[in-house]
Amino acid sequence: MDNNVIIQFDKVSIYQNENLILANVTLEIDEGEFVYLIGKTGSGKSSFLKTLYADLEVNNGAASVAGFDLRTLHNRDIPFLRRKLGIVFQDFQLLMDRTVAENLFFVMHATGWKNKKDMHRRMHEVLAKVNLETKGNSMPHKLSGGEQQRVGIARALINDPEIILADEPTGNLDPETSEGIISLLFDISKTGSAVLMATHNYTFFNKFPARTLRCEDGNIRESN
Repeated sequence: MDNNVIIQFDKVSIYQNENLILANVTLEIDEGEFVYLIGKTGSGKSSFLKTLYADLEVNNGAASVAGFDLRTLHNRDIPFLRRKLGIVFQDFQLLMDRTVAENLFFVMHATGWKNKKDMHRRMHEVLAKVNLETKGNSMPHKLSGGEQQRVGIARALINDPEIILADEPTGNLDPETSEGIISLLFDISKTGSAVLMATHNYTFFNKFPARTLRCEDGNIRESN
C-alpha cells in the first residue's frame, strides 16, 4: 500500500443483516485529503462509514484503514483502530448532564488517558482548535447547535486521529452555521487528518470544492 494512502478498499462488498448494500467497492483516500461522500438516504453512506470503524465486517476483497486490515481484524483490536478515527455525528451525541470539559474527559478515560495534567492540556488544545476556549464549564444545552457540533468535533480530535468520519455533520444546522462547520473540517484536513464527510447538502460544494464520491445503485463511484 502507498504510504500516503490511509483508506484502501479493493472489490469489497458491504452487507447489513445479510442484505447486500454496496458491491465491488474500490477506492483510495490519502492522508490529509478532504472527501465528500454523497448519495440519497438509504444509498449506503452510513453503511460504508460503519465498515470503516469496524461496526460492519468485511468478508471479501481487501480493505485497510489507518494501517489495520479489516479482513483480519480481531475484536480486541477494534478499540485500537477507533483511536485512529474521530467520528462526528449529525445529532452531536453529547452527554447532556455533563459539562463540555466532562464530555471530553469521558472520551479520554474511555480511550486510556490517565494523567490529569495531560488530559486538561489536551482539553484546552482541542477546544481552542474549534474556537470554544471559554466553553469548558458550559453545559451542552446552553450552547447553540453550531457550538454543540464544534464540541463534537473537539471530541473527535481528542486522540489526534488520522481520519475524521463526519456523518451528516451539518444536518441539524442552519446554512450559515453549516458553512462554519465545513470550513473547520477543511482546516482540520490541512493539518494532516483525512476527512470523509457524508452529506446530501450540496449547497457548499462551490465554496468548498473537494473530491466527491457518490453512493448510487449499490456502488461508490467518483463523482464529477
